[in-house]
Amino acid sequence: MSEEDTLFEVKDGIGAITLNRPKAMNALTLAQVEKIDPQLRAWAEDDAVHCVVIQGTGEKAFCAGGDVVALYKAGQAKDESYLATFYAEEYRLNRLMKMYPKPYVALIDGVTMGGGVGVSVHGSHRVASERTLFAMPETGIGMFPDVGGTYFLPRLPGKLGMYLGLTGARLRAADCYYTGIATHYVPSNRLADMVKALGEAETEAKTADEMQQVVTAVLDMYHEEPGTAPLEKHRAQIDHCFAADSVEGILDRLAEDGSEWATQTAETIRQKSPTATKVAFKQMQVGAQVDFDRAMQIEYRLSQRFMAGPDFFEGVRALLVEKDNAPKWMPADLEGVEEEAVDAYFAPLQQGDLTFD
Repeated sequence: MSEEDTLFEVKDGIGAITLNRPKAMNALTLAQVEKIDPQLRAWAEDDAVHCVVIQGTGEKAFCAGGDVVALYKAGQAKDESYLATFYAEEYRLNRLMKMYPKPYVALIDGVTMGGGVGVSVHGSHRVASERTLFAMPETGIGMFPDVGGTYFLPRLPGKLGMYLGLTGARLRAADCYYTGIATHYVPSNRLADMVKALGEAETEAKTADEMQQVVTAVLDMYHEEPGTAPLEKHRAQIDHCFAADSVEGILDRLAEDGSEWATQTAETIRQKSPTATKVAFKQMQVGAQVDFDRAMQIEYRLSQRFMAGPDFFEGVRALLVEKDNAPKWMPADLEGVEEEAVDAYFAPLQQGDLTFD
């Protein structure tokens, strides 16, 4: 990886991070994580930096996810150290962004999935554009919705988090704003002007709280209404069906609903990894009851259990490597996933839980 794959610049009090792998849709690598983390820590202590802005290069993607192909190759090579380090460092970075003492503005301008969600959704301000395409598609590759999904998904309105986590549904800007995933909507052709305005306005702020207010005020000036959210139409159905006490119960309620939307949603769930789907269901239940640090520790447990199992590697093979789109899940259906097996994913790791500085 070249030095140019992640760009850092300080200008007018704004610390800018640019993910610069457009050919890979700015997918996040371990090497990038290991650069961004210390830079953010340095900026947190730098009085010349009042606000951080993270963005992606190109018009297609902010960050389409973590580098799962690298994880797949590490799994094929039995490189357990890489598999442990990648998730530990990524989750620590997610936590740093969540706890960041200065305004952290993510420009989710383009595809934002998986690991891209992790480096954006925990920031103080998340700006969507007409190019935004947001999703947590992990269950479709035999994984669980991680990078803080344990915490933020259950805290979305109603049962939207359970719905997004199990289905991997793709959201455009209006839905992102409706759910609270995005705090603002700004057309892509106005984003550069907005960032420039942040640099011009920050000089009046003296404290972190004042800077948060300044950033909010600037973003409010550029914010436009994104239109009606398609999710609104199905909100009552989502809140009813996804409030069931099991995945099977959700499918039963979708069957009872009988609408075209419900039928398609049920079919979508059945296409996902049965193990990942049942783990994600419990993850959403547990996540609603814990704080952020505990959520990330749980995710680390889950990540290492999935790296030791077959479905993640089979899912990546089928969808991203060989691209036959025909994963052979083990077990093959929900009925084959026992509750004891699901519970075992959440048990403490022999090597201990993820720790933070």
